[in-house]
Amino acid sequence: MKTQTERLQWNTSTVADQRTFPPELVFEAGLRHHHIANTAYPIHHQTTMRACRVPRDKIEPTTVTAWRDIDTLGLYVHVPFCQARCRYCEYTVVDRTENEAEDAYFDALLCEFERYRHRLDTPNKTLIGFDIGGGTPAFVKPANVRRVVDAARSSFRFQPGMAISIETTPIIADREPDKIHAFKEMGIDRISMGVQTTHFKLARSLGREYEGLTRIGIRRMLESAVRHIREAGFQRFNIDLMYGFADQVPETWRTTVEQTIGLGPEYITLYRMRYKGTRIQDQAARVTREAINELEAIARDLLLTAGYTGTPGKNTYSKVPGDVGTSDYLTERVVKGTPYLGLGLGAQSLSHHTLSYNLGAATKTLEPYLRAIDAGRLPIQDLYHLPLDAAMAKMIAVSFYFGEIHREHFESKFGVRLEDHFPREVDFVLRRGLMAYAGPYLRLTPDGARHFTGVVALFYAGAVKEYLIHLR
Repeated sequence: MKTQTERLQWNTSTVADQRTFPPELVFEAGLRHHHIANTAYPIHHQTTMRACRVPRDKIEPTTVTAWRDIDTLGLYVHVPFCQARCRYCEYTVVDRTENEAEDAYFDALLCEFERYRHRLDTPNKTLIGFDIGGGTPAFVKPANVRRVVDAARSSFRFQPGMAISIETTPIIADREPDKIHAFKEMGIDRISMGVQTTHFKLARSLGREYEGLTRIGIRRMLESAVRHIREAGFQRFNIDLMYGFADQVPETWRTTVEQTIGLGPEYITLYRMRYKGTRIQDQAARVTREAINELEAIARDLLLTAGYTGTPGKNTYSKVPGDVGTSDYLTERVVKGTPYLGLGLGAQSLSHHTLSYNLGAATKTLEPYLRAIDAGRLPIQDLYHLPLDAAMAKMIAVSFYFGEIHREHFESKFGVRLEDHFPREVDFVLRRGLMAYAGPYLRLTPDGARHFTGVVALFYAGAVKEYLIHLR
């Protein structure tokens, strides 16, 4: 039995996080900076969480202490390779010239599995969800994906019935069906295909890998991709779409959603474009919140009419009764705030008391990550010891993927009722009709969903609220 001093506790709250602001002021700041205020918390962590950063020589012992008593967690493995980097991409994707380092990268990934196995005794920890993301995991050789799946099985216990999820692109599912079959055969149960848009001109302007295809060719490719996914045996199939591009108009967006519904996936996920860190971030000012709400409303009406379900503000729609539509890994994060371990270039990890980013998150190059692995270290670039307010804000921000906060899980995780810790904020959203109680949830109303970025900002930690309020 560990003593109290051997466990990592919440960090001391910073002076900045202790500052309070009127809910009206925070709400308006969230609406004003609607391209920044979202579920990707924390915002500008280099400044808003600087005081919580763990010194480099304390990173490994702090990590071990933070994860020692966590028995149940999610796992995310990052694959940073793609055929090409799309102009809208905000994720850790290396330059295509580094694709030839694929085998070396997977060698390093397996070493990272081994580091955690020894430091955290992972065979005695249970995975409740496992996602392989990117990048484009389907871009690499199936043998390397199998190495990752086998490493996970030997390094952790799998919760019975847990589904592994992987991502592909339409062009890979179309042209390399053997890969899709290989994923199913190695025990991967859920697949997500990033379509983003079926509008030919917009896709081309965003750098999608559809060179040489016509409008008709793209439609036929999508149909072929879906056929191969179904032939491989996948019955948990999601398609990702994106909206909020500067050159996206309601008519073509409506066509994209209609065509996607026609492909018959179990789930459709709508991602609002986030400009920060992309090659088109200068276009953000051309997209208003009103235009985004119009596009979201079009998609929501079409999806609900087609038999998909999704509460206000939820970005994944499901047509399977009782199935929320997201991967097991993400569902546990969203609803319960379950800790997750991220392996690979730039991957993020969250324990109860720490938030970390692996090497490569900023540089998007392999070399620093590979050097750390070769040196026998955990490849962590930044580690933050979280104060309570920052940990709460992280859980709530992610909860807004579903447009709701599970009050019982919040109280179980933090030992305090949501209403007691955020009395002014909860009163504000209830009084304004932005959220309402629904069983154990505090859930967005349709009006709250239209003011999504203002509502989510209300639950940020003080330092991030201040940053948004004074940002110009």
